[in-house]
Amino acid sequence: MDEYGKIHFPNNSDNILMSTNELIELFGVTYPTLKANIKAIYKNGILNEYEAQKCIKLSNGNNIDVYSPPFIVALSFRLDTLGAYKMREYVINKLTTNPRNDIVFMNVRTRECMNENRYRHN
Repeated sequence: MDEYGKIHFPNNSDNILMSTNELIELFGVTYPTLKANIKAIYKNGILNEYEAQKCIKLSNGNNIDVYSPPFIVALSFRLDTLGAYKMREYVINKLTTNPRNDIVFMNVRTRECMNENRYRHN
């Protein structure tokens, strides 16, 4: 997030990983608050640790936990801070203002495609 409150992500989000310290800064929370929400996301089965978190070894020999974009988005919907609000606003804006052919909205209960008429082939 820049000094004006705008969030910027590169176009290729495959390589975006954020450390615990970066998440604390982005969301404006304390370490215990962040860790409690990380635990809650795993405990509730929202995401699995193996798909959301990596441990990388730094050149100085220390290890650091880093988190994936889906995890960052999940955190933004759990936290009530300006940074979380800005992240939610960014994600929703990207989903609603940039129509893309590869985004499919599914109803998880009925397993129906919510934008099915866009994906029908005649």
